[in-house]
Amino acid sequence: MAFNHLPAGAHDALAPLSVKPVTHSVSMANDQLPPEAGVHPAPRTVLDRLAAGPGRAARITHTEHLPPRPGRHAPWPEKIRPEVIDAIRAAGIERPWAHQARVAEHALRGESAVVATGTASGKSLAYLAPVLSALLDGSEAPNGRGATALYLAPTKALAADQRRAVRALAEPLGKGVRPAVYDGDTPFEEREWVRQYANYALTNPDMLHRSILPAHPRWASFLRALRYVVIDECHAYRGVFGSHVAQVLRRLRRLCARYGSDPVFLLASATASEPGTAAGRLTGLPVAEVTEDASPRGELVFALWEPPLTELHGERGAPVRRTATAETADLLTDLAVQGVRTVAFVRSRRGAELVALIAQERLAAVDRSLPSRVAAYRGGYLPEERRALERSLHTGELLGLAATSALELGVDVAGLDAVLLSGYPGTRASLWQQAGRAGRTRRGALAVLIARDDPLDTYLVHHPEALFRQPVESTVLDPDNPYVLAPHLCAAAEELPLTEADLSLFGPEAMVVISQLEARKLLRRRGTAWHWTRRERAADLTDIRGGGGRPVQIVEEGTGRLLGTVDRAAAHTTVHEGAVHLHQGRSHLVRHLDLEDSVALVEQADPPYSTTARDTTTISILETSTEVPWGDARLCFGSVEVTNQVVSFLRRRLITGEVMGETKLDLPPRTLRTRAVWWTVTEDQLDDARVSPEALGGALHAAEHASIGMLPLFATCDRWDIGGVSVPLHPDTLLPTVFVYDGHPGGAGFAERAFHTAARWLGATREAIAACECATGCPSCIQSPKCGNGNDPLDKKAAIRLLTRLLSDAPTDPHGRDGSDGRDGLQDPTGLHDPNDPADTD
Repeated sequence: MAFNHLPAGAHDALAPLSVKPVTHSVSMANDQLPPEAGVHPAPRTVLDRLAAGPGRAARITHTEHLPPRPGRHAPWPEKIRPEVIDAIRAAGIERPWAHQARVAEHALRGESAVVATGTASGKSLAYLAPVLSALLDGSEAPNGRGATALYLAPTKALAADQRRAVRALAEPLGKGVRPAVYDGDTPFEEREWVRQYANYALTNPDMLHRSILPAHPRWASFLRALRYVVIDECHAYRGVFGSHVAQVLRRLRRLCARYGSDPVFLLASATASEPGTAAGRLTGLPVAEVTEDASPRGELVFALWEPPLTELHGERGAPVRRTATAETADLLTDLAVQGVRTVAFVRSRRGAELVALIAQERLAAVDRSLPSRVAAYRGGYLPEERRALERSLHTGELLGLAATSALELGVDVAGLDAVLLSGYPGTRASLWQQAGRAGRTRRGALAVLIARDDPLDTYLVHHPEALFRQPVESTVLDPDNPYVLAPHLCAAAEELPLTEADLSLFGPEAMVVISQLEARKLLRRRGTAWHWTRRERAADLTDIRGGGGRPVQIVEEGTGRLLGTVDRAAAHTTVHEGAVHLHQGRSHLVRHLDLEDSVALVEQADPPYSTTARDTTTISILETSTEVPWGDARLCFGSVEVTNQVVSFLRRRLITGEVMGETKLDLPPRTLRTRAVWWTVTEDQLDDARVSPEALGGALHAAEHASIGMLPLFATCDRWDIGGVSVPLHPDTLLPTVFVYDGHPGGAGFAERAFHTAARWLGATREAIAACECATGCPSCIQSPKCGNGNDPLDKKAAIRLLTRLLSDAPTDPHGRDGSDGRDGLQDPTGLHDPNDPADTD
């Protein structure tokens, strides 16, 4: 029997607080504006008020104080146009910070550069100054169009926000700067204007992949004049998504060369490890890095908050901790009552809706005017809904917002006083990116990380050094993944026939993949070039965000009204029949899921529960790339095939999370070829660890759950990216085996990172299990609320003994590559599997 864990995350009375008036402002090019007038309580005062409720103080496990930091100025480079400098001064910015000036110097010398500094450090101005200067130079060119620039953002909201900032900053420059957004929400009648007249086009990698590059003859004048490509929030391009974007950028560079341009790439990132290396991997170019942050920083008080245990008991009698969702809703309510402008980052769309809904209900009991000042913000909303929420946040109409990470990379708004993080966001880079949304005009700010009931969150709130004393992660992506590379070679061949001279641009695996595409008759060689052979568009072969096909539309059954969409990859787990779907605070029940027509029919309802899908998984080894002995045990890395099927869903009581029942489902299985790390143990080692045959399944299963929970601390991933399977006797190894795999076709680099940090990763896993105060296992250490086997069997003590024995023989450097990458041949490089198919979180 295999045990699997798949990837994919009583009310305290309100303190009697009075509502205080607040004032609001919106930042433009960067955050070097004077502090706003009005009431802005000190972050320590705000935290003290939050801790004043019954039992609240004991929930704060650690408070970190980051003192304010002075800024350091530098002069603008001489080649920046004086009109641009005057416009920047008119915006209230007299001189640049030193890192802004350095980025501008690189840009003016024609050198690609990445600026990786803290949130609110003015990265936008670092690239806008040379870009606007170039656009002004181009506006005076005799041929009329002049220089152009392309801006890429990972979210539509960020592109729209940047357009507002550019328009405000460039207003004194007249018609020399013509910014325009070109995305899926842009009306068709406006798109032609953008192509013909805009010289600063703001878009996203998806539109570049699906619309701009395939239609490059219509963009010929824009591409011919392209001087700069700005890639904002480039740390978001990691894993399979980042690998796709890397190939999209190579296609862009190829077409630019065809039209005679060689643009400079300017990238902006949150603080990251080795940003120049990551940016070079993303663009395929040498990239200079600017990492010394010379901007001032206000005081930041960062609290770690652990919800209390309740009297309830979960699966197998384990104690249940109060949910992070309920705790976040309480804190958001209290902050809104105080008049403290707050964003609460929540890991899931459903969670964001729940936090906003609960906060609205509780605010109604305090002041009937307050519920309308709290809302949810997430992906899947219709464009007009997103724009209305962004406007309300900008104007200050909203006091509180429960948002998914769509806002982490979305709207740049000044005046926020606090940030709540409902669960660890998966990486330290995201943690600081989210925390940095508050205090963005040099005022003090409060950030609170509210732990979910899982191994990693519990570990972090009791090991603050893992957050505050460790560097942020490096960005992991693999452009050579054949499942990523294949559709982009097809798209490139359709855009312009591929020649042997082009192949070096696409990486060392390009020739191998082209041979496979020829064998599948997707590409055909004619003379010296390869041509696309099909009638359909090659750009439609893949969704670069890994959606795995057409999104599923969520339609109200009685009215036919479209409520929103959900990625096809997530449909099996989120809009199956009987699932509860939340939209704008209203609950709906899914009555029918039609996968063939990509439609989920729902009806409005108000059930007292949420739903959680459960899955089963089997795994087979295709090839072992690397194997390292740990005594008699073996640590391995290679290619695997995973078969996953959603088999049932649980109904959980709102707020408490108590399981009310389970309902079977009949959904088709799905398969995934990917990369995995796995380890085996021998019978002698089990005897040494005193793990009996009866306890073996529970020991392996518990170690698997906990190791998946801890991996995000060592690889730039979260639980949506990875999955796992544990087997007392695996047919391929003939030994007890635990697998952890990438939840993306061809792999995403996370399992490989786990292999190279295995001793530290599994050591932290053992420590997290052993340190938990429960007796037999709970969600804070070894249980997973979405385990396909209902968290049975699990054996906490046997897992500790097993990991202790395994680690006793671990080498100090388990890297040991053998030089081969072990990639298996492409089975279907165009019918790409849903990368989040086995998505599940604990």
